[in-house]
Amino acid sequence: MLKNITFETSVFSIDKIIQTDKKQIALVGKSNVGKSSFINAIANHKHLAKVGNTPGKTRSLNYYNVNEEYYIVDLPGYGYSKMSQGEKQNTTNLVDKYLSSNMVTHIFFLVDIRHSATNEDKLMYDYLLSYDIPFTIIANKADKLPKTKIEDHLFDLTKTLFCKELILPFSSENKLNLDIVKEQIESLTE
Repeated sequence: MLKNITFETSVFSIDKIIQTDKKQIALVGKSNVGKSSFINAIANHKHLAKVGNTPGKTRSLNYYNVNEEYYIVDLPGYGYSKMSQGEKQNTTNLVDKYLSSNMVTHIFFLVDIRHSATNEDKLMYDYLLSYDIPFTIIANKADKLPKTKIEDHLFDLTKTLFCKELILPFSSENKLNLDIVKEQIESLTE
């Protein structure tokens, strides 16, 4: 059950990555795709994860403890950011080390349903395939589209990502498919 979700810590350096037997579900996506809103929606808590107006706010691995049983880990967004080259390299190294640590059970890969996949999205998709970690593609911000356009946008994302996986439309605003995401997380962590 996703009842007791609390923020535990932010990790900014490779040597501080939490080593644990607890399962870990990671969230990846470009800056401003809505990972923080996604966390708040599944936690049913408006202010658990800080939602920023400025893209690139998350520069660390943010660990959310769920029922003292497993972690949801929010990774820094890719793409737009005001970070220096050195900060970008540190963040890339941190994410790379974390994803190659064999601690990640599953990844939720968030993309913006309103736009075609970017080159960075394609790189992330290929990156995830190379790690051989199971993942779910979440087409976030579905509430920003008319319902009649959702299927067309999902098809466009499938085509531009060249993916075989089903893409799940999602909205933290109107809770579209929130129940499916919660059920998936619970089945992944049993």
